Amino acid sequence: MLAVRDLRVQYRGSILGLRSVTVDVPQGAVVAVLGSNGAGKTTLLRAASGVLAEHGGRIANGTIEFEGRSLVGRSPAAIVAAGVVQAPEGRRIFGRLTVAENLRIGGFTNRRTAARVRALRRVYELFPVLYDRRHQRAGLMSGGEQQMLAIGRALMAVPRLLLLDEPSLGLAPRIVGQIGQVVTEINRDGTTVVLVEQNAAMALAVASRAYVLTTGEVSLSGPAAELSADDSVRDRYLGHDAELAVDEELHTSRPGRPVLTRWSP
Repeated sequence: MLAVRDLRVQYRGSILGLRSVTVDVPQGAVVAVLGSNGAGKTTLLRAASGVLAEHGGRIANGTIEFEGRSLVGRSPAAIVAAGVVQAPEGRRIFGRLTVAENLRIGGFTNRRTAARVRALRRVYELFPVLYDRRHQRAGLMSGGEQQMLAIGRALMAVPRLLLLDEPSLGLAPRIVGQIGQVVTEINRDGTTVVLVEQNAAMALAVASRAYVLTTGEVSLSGPAAELSADDSVRDRYLGHDAELAVDEELHTSRPGRPVLTRWSP
């Protein structure tokens, strides 16, 4: 579905954000992109969603194709209309607007009323607390609830490919596990997901394939189960306590197959 080939990104003309990165995202998959701060994870998503220029970056080399069509040079609005939607790092909700108003903005590009209604119903099914607080100002909600809203707002555009940038950032381990549950359920509904995360335990538990970025390059890639068992990945990214916390919350029946429950704060 998404094919990134030899992607090289520069910031301010000289700083390299990505160096010849190649990533494949099959249709119907959850693909995790792991790495520490500054590894290039967010840059990869910015390139795919067309917002590099707003952050002082540009594609210096390489290609990005979605369903066989190039995304390079297309506007962010055109990329959203094509079916690629990003939920950015840090949530970026409209704090002074209500939950319902935030969701309405997310569905702005969806011109069909029936489709917007279906999307809204699905968001409220995934996140019942958003329905309960639909008239509340978004900025007054907890961090976990705001993350629900950020994901729900992205889903309102009915994406075929959902780009999630650090959805677990700054959240308690219990909420991190619940994020993993929701990512799996979104994927089961038919949406392909690219999950950018520092929390490797959660990401590898829900992904089928994973890439590890190090200083702008792909240092490891392969099936998520294999990377989870790789000693170098375990030593660097998978602390034992973190694995236990995520496994407990995901209620894992076997590796990578969480049994889902609804996400509530």
